[in-house]
Amino acid sequence: MPELWQMDDLFTMLKELTELPGASGAEKPVRDYIAKALAGHVDSLEVDNLGNLIAFKKGSGKSRRKVALFAHMDEVGLTVTGADEEGYLKIDSLGGVDPHVLLAKRVKVGDDITGIIGYKPIHLQEPKEREKRVKLSELRVDIGAKDKDEALSKAPLGTPIHFDSETHFLGTSADSPEDGRLPASGRLIGKAFDDRIGCMAMIAVLKGLELPYDLHAVFTILEEEGLRGAKPAAWEVEPDIAVILESTVADDLPREEDLSPSTRLGAGPAITIMDRRTITDPKLAAYFVGVAEAEGIPIQVKQPGVGGTDARVVQVSRRGARVGILAVPSRYIHSPSSVIELSDFVNMLKLLEKALPDMPNALE
Repeated sequence: MPELWQMDDLFTMLKELTELPGASGAEKPVRDYIAKALAGHVDSLEVDNLGNLIAFKKGSGKSRRKVALFAHMDEVGLTVTGADEEGYLKIDSLGGVDPHVLLAKRVKVGDDITGIIGYKPIHLQEPKEREKRVKLSELRVDIGAKDKDEALSKAPLGTPIHFDSETHFLGTSADSPEDGRLPASGRLIGKAFDDRIGCMAMIAVLKGLELPYDLHAVFTILEEEGLRGAKPAAWEVEPDIAVILESTVADDLPREEDLSPSTRLGAGPAITIMDRRTITDPKLAAYFVGVAEAEGIPIQVKQPGVGGTDARVVQVSRRGARVGILAVPSRYIHSPSSVIELSDFVNMLKLLEKALPDMPNALE
């Protein structure tokens, strides 16, 4: 069995997965793709009442601890809230979206309607307008409709809107490797690395590892809208130990103040000690650090107090769970054009491959 990061078609799958539409509440294309990818590699697949996909893979039985991995399928996006008389769609956000990253961006409305997010041209703006922050309520999506009735017939209220972005290498004309395999390094630009990168890591683990314990892998919905999917899923699975696989903020951009970034591209996967919602299990965090150091795998510790993940609700489900968080840094996160460094993802897979087999024993 090759190392996880050297599995066939891993890059192809990552590209396809990130390009799928899957805004919060509209994750079905992503769920269907993952279910198809895991067919024959797990003992069971279940879709719960909300739409979470829960995979189960039986272990060798040498450990009875119940272990789960979590990653969310949804991405930030928009939704239709109305239309004006000229046929432009009114919108609201699904998840945390900064209106400034939306100006003049191409989107997909529903399944296949191409749209553009419009705003007043700079030629027509007053000086004060150029200085103020753009409000989401001021933006419209142009789908070529001639009036309100046509716009809402094509895109009824509640229709999800996704960024129309392809995943490809940054700084080169190469689109993807010819063999579809994952390169050891290189920077990718695309949407929805948060959190399709975590979903891809879970797929690799389920397809490539045989573990001494039963493993539940939960692909959650609605993380970007209040962690709503993970809460009932965690109560159903009731894990003793849970590892949340994520993408996180890389704010390693030029700045005047001498401040440490939350994470950096290329410094390895990030281990969370504390974020805005969770203090992770100290022994589990130390275990990941110890394995990384022993195996020569680069890692970084995420700046405490930033962000939040499904760990918040998983940790306090039923009798409680010992939680850890591993994340791939992403620049320009929650935008149509996020950037990741593939070596960070490769090193996440290497760390999971080395750390997961003995993880329950290490926490005794």
